[in-house]
Amino acid sequence: MNKKKYLASPYLVWSVAFIIIPLLMVIYYGFSTKELDFTLENIKSIGRPVHLKALWLSLKLSFLSTAICLILAYPLASILVNSKIKSNSFLVFIFILPMWMNFLLRTLAWQTLLDKNGVINGILSSLSLPHLNIINTPTAIVLGMIYNFLPFMVLPIYNTLVKIDKNVINAARDLGANGVQTFFRITFPLSMPGVISGITMVFVPALTTFVVSDILGGSKILLIGNIIEQEFITANNWHTGSGLSLVLMVFILISMALMTKYDADVEGANLW
Repeated sequence: MNKKKYLASPYLVWSVAFIIIPLLMVIYYGFSTKELDFTLENIKSIGRPVHLKALWLSLKLSFLSTAICLILAYPLASILVNSKIKSNSFLVFIFILPMWMNFLLRTLAWQTLLDKNGVINGILSSLSLPHLNIINTPTAIVLGMIYNFLPFMVLPIYNTLVKIDKNVINAARDLGANGVQTFFRITFPLSMPGVISGITMVFVPALTTFVVSDILGGSKILLIGNIIEQEFITANNWHTGSGLSLVLMVFILISMALMTKYDADVEGANLW
C-alpha cells in the first residue's frame, strides 16, 4: 500500500512546482510593494475606472459566450447521443478534432475570416452584399470564445446524456409524459451535472482570456486579462498584476463554489 503512494510523488512534485509555488508568488507580490512592504493598494487598484470597465466587460462577455455555448451545445450533444450511426464516438472525434490545433492558430484563423478584407467579406463582395464590420468589436471576441470553448461545453453534456438510462425515458413516456415534459422533468434534471461542469469549463477560461481579445479585438478592447498581461509584460509591474490576478481569482472561486453547491443540490434532489 505504501509503495502505491509513491506512484503519486511525480504528480505531487509537479503540483508543488507549477501550482503551489507560483500561487504563493502571486499572493506575495499581490500584497507587497516594490520595496517589499505590506500593502493593500494592489488589490484596491481594481477600483480604478479602467480596471472596473475591463472587469465588467470581461464578466459580460463571459456570461454571454457561456450562455450561447450552452444553447448550442445541448442540442448538439443530444443529436450525438441519439444518432443512429453505429459508432457515434467517431462523430465526437470529428467534433473535437479542431481542438488538436493550437489555440493561437485557431484564433488567428478567425481573424482571417472576420477581417475587413477577409474571407467572409470577400464572399459577400462577390455576391454584391454589404461588408460585415465585425473585427475589433466585442462581437468578434464572443465569436472567438464560442468557437474555442464550445467543445468544453459539449463533451460534459454528452458524457452525461449518454449515461442516462433509456428505460427512465421510456417509463416517462409510458406514464403519459410528452416530449417537452420528459425533457424538462427527466432528461434535463439528470443532465445537470454535465451542464454545470460545462458552464464552469467555459466561463473560467472565457473570463481570464486575453489572447482572443488581443487578436480579434485588435488590442482596442481591453478585458481584465489584457490589463493583467500588460501589468506583467509591458509595465513590468508584477505587484499590481498580482493584485488584479487575486481579485480575478476571487470571482472564479465564487463562480466555482456556486456551481459546486448547485451541483450538490441537484444531485441531492435527484436522489429523492
